[in-house]
Amino acid sequence: MTELWLIGIGTGNPAHVTLAAQAALRQAALIMVPRKGPDKADLAHLRHQIIKGSGSTARIAEFDMPVRDDRLPYAQRVARWHDQIARIWTDTIAAAQPDGPVALLVWGDPGLYDSTLRIAEWLTPKPRVTVVPGITALQALTAAHAIQFNTLNGAVTVTTGRRLRDHGWPADAGSVAVMLDGECSFRHLPAEGLDIWWGAFLGMEEQVLDAGPLAEAGPRIVEARAKARARHGWIMDTYLLRKADAG
Repeated sequence: MTELWLIGIGTGNPAHVTLAAQAALRQAALIMVPRKGPDKADLAHLRHQIIKGSGSTARIAEFDMPVRDDRLPYAQRVARWHDQIARIWTDTIAAAQPDGPVALLVWGDPGLYDSTLRIAEWLTPKPRVTVVPGITALQALTAAHAIQFNTLNGAVTVTTGRRLRDHGWPADAGSVAVMLDGECSFRHLPAEGLDIWWGAFLGMEEQVLDAGPLAEAGPRIVEARAKARARHGWIMDTYLLRKADAG
C-alpha cells in the first residue's frame, strides 16, 4: 500500500515550515509538485525552495493541475476536478514507482479548507494517509495584526466567501473568519458596526495588510486586492470580521 504524506507548509514563508514537516520531507521517497500555469510559477518555485531547505534528497515529480470547468454547477465542477487530480496523482505515482512514502506539500494545513484529503479518498488503490499539520492562514493573519482569533469566551465561525455572499452574516456569530473569497464578499454585508482585519500573501515578503471599521477599510481592501492580484497574477488572502461590540 502506498503511503501518502500530506505536509502542511504554512502560507509561503519557509520559516513557517515545522521541524516535523522538514523531517517528513527528508524521509519521503517521492515528492509531487503541482504546476498551475505560468501565472503561478512562483508557487511551484516556493515549494522547491522549501524542499531544498529541508535537506530532502527525494525525487521530485511535477505535474500539471487540471482546470475546473466553470460551465458546470459548483458541486459537479469540484467533484469532476477532484477526480481528474486523483487520476493524475495515480499516474504520477505509478510512473515513478517510489520505494517509500510519497509526499505532497499543502499550503496552510491539510485539514482546513483544503481538498487534498478528499482527493486522496479518490485514489485507487487507496493509500495510507499521514498528515503533518501546518500553520494556517488564520494563524498567520491574527499574528500579522497582533490580535486574538476569538473574543473573551467567544466563538468564531469559519466560513467561505461564497457562503457569506449567499447567506449573509452567520446567525449568532460575533466573529467570522472568511476563507476562499475571490470576490471581497464582505461588500454584501451592512458595514455598520463591523470591523475587519485582512491580509494577503501572509507571511511572505509580498504581504499586504489592512484593518479598521468595515465601512472605511472595505473600499481600501478591494482596491489593494485588485492591485496585488494584477501585479502577481494570483493572490491568496483571508480576513476576520467582528462585531464592534463583540468584546
